[in-house]
Amino acid sequence: MPESSTEIQVYNTLGRSKQIFVPRTPGEASMYTCGVTVYRYAHVGNMRTYLMSDFWTRALRYLGYHVRRVQNITDVGHLQNDVEGTGEDRMMIAAQDEGKSPEEIAEFYNQAFMEDAALLRIEAAEAYPRATEFIPQMIDVVKKLEDKGLTYEKNGNVFYDVEKLDGEYPKLSHNTLDQLQAGYRIEVDPEKRNPADFLLWKAGGEHRLQIWDSPWGPGFPGWHLECSAMSMEYFPEGFDIHTGGVDLVFPHHEDEIAQSEPILGHQPANYWIHGEHLQMDGRKMAKSTGNVVRIADLVAMGYDPLAFRFLYLSAKYRAKQSFSLEVLEAASQGLNALHHKAWALPPATAPESEGARALEHRFRAALADDLDLPQVSVLLQDVFKADVPDSEKRALLERWDEVLQLDLTRAPEAGAEATEEAPAEVHELAHRRDEARAAKDFAAADSLRAEIEAAGWSIEDSAGGSRLRKRKG
Repeated sequence: MPESSTEIQVYNTLGRSKQIFVPRTPGEASMYTCGVTVYRYAHVGNMRTYLMSDFWTRALRYLGYHVRRVQNITDVGHLQNDVEGTGEDRMMIAAQDEGKSPEEIAEFYNQAFMEDAALLRIEAAEAYPRATEFIPQMIDVVKKLEDKGLTYEKNGNVFYDVEKLDGEYPKLSHNTLDQLQAGYRIEVDPEKRNPADFLLWKAGGEHRLQIWDSPWGPGFPGWHLECSAMSMEYFPEGFDIHTGGVDLVFPHHEDEIAQSEPILGHQPANYWIHGEHLQMDGRKMAKSTGNVVRIADLVAMGYDPLAFRFLYLSAKYRAKQSFSLEVLEAASQGLNALHHKAWALPPATAPESEGARALEHRFRAALADDLDLPQVSVLLQDVFKADVPDSEKRALLERWDEVLQLDLTRAPEAGAEATEEAPAEVHELAHRRDEARAAKDFAAADSLRAEIEAAGWSIEDSAGGSRLRKRKG
């Protein structure tokens, strides 16, 4: 059970305010996380969202709750235009491009995600339900909504009639139906009664690779349907916390509420927690912008993946965060400095002094204040300056690492290979590249970078000059 003095504040998108966390079951916290779409790699921007869910899970446990977390796997292809239910199937595009079946595509990219998540110490969920395994449950959700008079069907396509919700749609995104209708800039599906109506079941085309039988004919589920079906399967009475990226507020989570609430008779989740975007060069990271980087890519460049986890502490989860190799390098150096200081501390003893208790109180308070990890980052510096026995400082860091998972007290030498000295010929290439960049001969600079990478090294630029790092793998 949580300590009676630990009152947890959660920023709830549903209400746009911090609210006191009151679980459905005392001492228990149930969480559903929107998972990966497994027709492409998850990039570091995606991983920031999953780190948010991981930190919330570990923080709630640290504060005394038993946490159950479920995360879905979307292995049913999305259409290019998920709002209108038109365009090409993204899973089919990936399968055709790579010469694999949808099942092979899903397995490959899901395994890649799991490997990246493990590198970041993201704790495995209790279950990873796959959308393809829950088609009967999705069909059952549509039938229940149909029985309630909330749907209509046209040519094998089943739509949700949002006007039947009597002004209760939308409620999460704080839009209105009038605003949504005015905001459409593309041709509306002529089969819809209202532009805001959304697809529950799509009639399958003859070239579609993933098709299932249904009462409305062969087809496939709408994107939003899967999370309603799977969350109700694992949490039949609803759950406490729903997590995901801010881009899922509308339409995905908005429509999930519209599907689940009439069946449950209440909100499917009491707290909706959304993480903001990670940005590169001021832009949202996305495949369409060509600025996608994987965690595995960072490891190949010689970075400790925990440096990216440490970087997460530098901004609140509800704030946008900038990413670049320069930013990651600073985080890497900061984490290494922590390792050096923590490793020098003597063996841990129970943190019983008044100063240690005060530091522990600050740590718990930061976690309880809507997961204020920047305050935790400040605390990691303050602990070394505190008037507390060094052995108790080590004990605190070891305890806090249950949440942070940064190997705070590990030997700094564990990452020594990342700072191995480059041979003279590589330094010469780097010097020539610096000269080329100074002369604005970027073609020559790019060519020299390629030579450096072919030699097994990467080069990173910053205001303080370039730096060589040994590539792994």
